[in-house]
Amino acid sequence: MSEKEAESRNPSELQDVFSGEPMDLRPGSDDCYKCSTCDTECPVAEVDDDFPGPKFQGPEQWRLKRKGDHDIDDSVMSCSNCMRCDNACPSEVPLSQMHNTARGKYVDEQMSKLSREYIRNRILSNYGRLAPLASKFPRLTNFVMGLSVTKFVNEKVMGITSQREFPDFATETFTDWWEKRGGKATSKERAQEARTKRGDAAENDDKRVAYFHGDYSNYNTPEVAKAMVRVFEQFGYEVAVPDQRCSGTPMFANGMMDDARRAAKFNIETFAALVEQGYDVICSCTSCSMALRQEYPELYSFDGTAKVAANTFEALEYLRVHEDLEGELADSSVPESEFGELAYHAPCHAKNQGLDGQAVELLSALDGTDPVDVGDSCSGISGTYGWKSEKYDTSMKIGDEMFEHMEDVESETGMTECPTCAMQMNHGTGYDIRHPLEVLDSALVN
Repeated sequence: MSEKEAESRNPSELQDVFSGEPMDLRPGSDDCYKCSTCDTECPVAEVDDDFPGPKFQGPEQWRLKRKGDHDIDDSVMSCSNCMRCDNACPSEVPLSQMHNTARGKYVDEQMSKLSREYIRNRILSNYGRLAPLASKFPRLTNFVMGLSVTKFVNEKVMGITSQREFPDFATETFTDWWEKRGGKATSKERAQEARTKRGDAAENDDKRVAYFHGDYSNYNTPEVAKAMVRVFEQFGYEVAVPDQRCSGTPMFANGMMDDARRAAKFNIETFAALVEQGYDVICSCTSCSMALRQEYPELYSFDGTAKVAANTFEALEYLRVHEDLEGELADSSVPESEFGELAYHAPCHAKNQGLDGQAVELLSALDGTDPVDVGDSCSGISGTYGWKSEKYDTSMKIGDEMFEHMEDVESETGMTECPTCAMQMNHGTGYDIRHPLEVLDSALVN
């Protein structure tokens, strides 16, 4: 059998010739030469001396497993899934993929399904399943979730930290706003008007995008999703907003691989059909674009997975590639009283996609704002990680460096593309946090 043929087979079909055990021949899985660069970049290992680091969680656990030790070390649940180790590895070992696989196996085989940890983690990672009910009564939900007794019960019964304020539900979800506005038909009309104003042909099937908004933009920060729609229409793009489920990022991080698989299958089938029609997929959250681009093709082989991954973009990235975004911003301005200096934090998942410098670079040319990069550190919250009682202190220790750098910026407004990094930035400093799309919306549309 040729090397090419071996690589094209399902890894689960391959067996060790001596032990008969299934072999994992993922590209790079045997390439670790123990340089420990990944450990030096791990924000959890930096503040928690008991955490053995990504090298142990990935390649070393895998080698132990091959030797007959089938138990997964429970420290895999202390990995925050920031994925910084992927970027750090000089040998391109698929570390986060190995962590996801090991975490899923640990949860499936070694974690009690009646334990508080399992129930809490499953609830947190399936936020999108509970949010529709809570969003039916947003004011009541916000009031109840803000009560001290609710926080006390959540901490004592569920292990959800009482130190954080639960994010408010919007009084109108993004998808409700979208439907009231006229949905896809209205977006097409607005895009055609914008093209005509720009002197372009009104009809242009190449300027169509499918928006993956994610749960948080839908239920909690619809202003970000609305800004995305308006900005893309301003450049002449028709926007489609198909039914969708959570990207799966919180499920990967909590080892809920069956839930993640169901969500990914739904999303891939939905968005692959639109890609076939000529749409590109746009995300406003860098963790969502990370899931569709990297985690889906690493973990699944559903029809259309590779096609969706190849045609998924983060919103600013897409406009930089296809439009003269820099030129339009150079001729625009935003109210300095609203934006001014912006303490910008690049999410770890933006770094993994090579997108960490673009927001500061782009918005520096805009009158009325002065984005300041607050450094390379991780925010520490990593989605659901910082919401767990036993992880809260670690989360805040990781975030300390970012908080200090934010406070060096004169204004009290921050900016980031990640909704949970925004939670942590606000929690650690009290700053108001904006999304780069809101700045573009103010500069180019409003």
